[in-house]
Amino acid sequence: MPEEEPPLRLTAHSLGGPAPTLRPAPARRDWMDATPQSFANRCLPLTIANAHGWEVVGEGGFEAWWNGGPIPGDITIRAERPGRPTPVSHFGSGILTFHIDLVFRTDPGISLWVSGPPNLPKDGIYPLTGIVETDWSPATFTMNWRFTRPRHPVRFAPGEPVCFLFPVPRDLIPRVEPRLRPIADDPALDAAYRDWSASRAGFNAGLKEPGSEARAQGWQRDYHRGRIGESAAEDHLTRLRPKPFAQD
Repeated sequence: MPEEEPPLRLTAHSLGGPAPTLRPAPARRDWMDATPQSFANRCLPLTIANAHGWEVVGEGGFEAWWNGGPIPGDITIRAERPGRPTPVSHFGSGILTFHIDLVFRTDPGISLWVSGPPNLPKDGIYPLTGIVETDWSPATFTMNWRFTRPRHPVRFAPGEPVCFLFPVPRDLIPRVEPRLRPIADDPALDAAYRDWSASRAGFNAGLKEPGSEARAQGWQRDYHRGRIGESAAEDHLTRLRPKPFAQD
């Protein structure tokens, strides 16, 4: 039997006081639940991405707005309920900052992708994304959000995620050798694609016909099941459940 690969380590070191709240990222989104018949939750790429890491949760609630100017004083923050991490205006240029008071450690060659929660848009502000080399740096980092328009109040509620992170191999992109090829160069893939395309077109046409089998099914589940025609994926994921941070 092949040897089982050792687990990747992700350690968050608290700095003496109470640590910020960390939790496994959930697969669900309120806006996805609110779509007709919650159809957005059928999109497996969305739900897997939503749960693909961990969140730093804001304990406090506040409202912030930006007047459009370049200096830190051009952002006003009004606290509704105190709590960590505390939002500040540090950089200027319409950037709202959270100091993440944790020192993360990952295995050699593993960095952390740090951004906002995926597929959770917030009107008037956008999460900036960074990749932090947490296998050697002893420093904390900041999570930054940039206002997308001035004079528009933005609110973060208690319990709302302010940061989303997951490990990524640092040599992943350098190891990738991108190629662009005609699909006809791979006859098996070409045939599989044509079968899928015909099936998809037929199913969509059937959705418009009352009493059709497609109407009864509601949606095609091939990708969700990890099967396209006769082929099946061996390591297909339908659910992702990150482990909670264990307390030592």
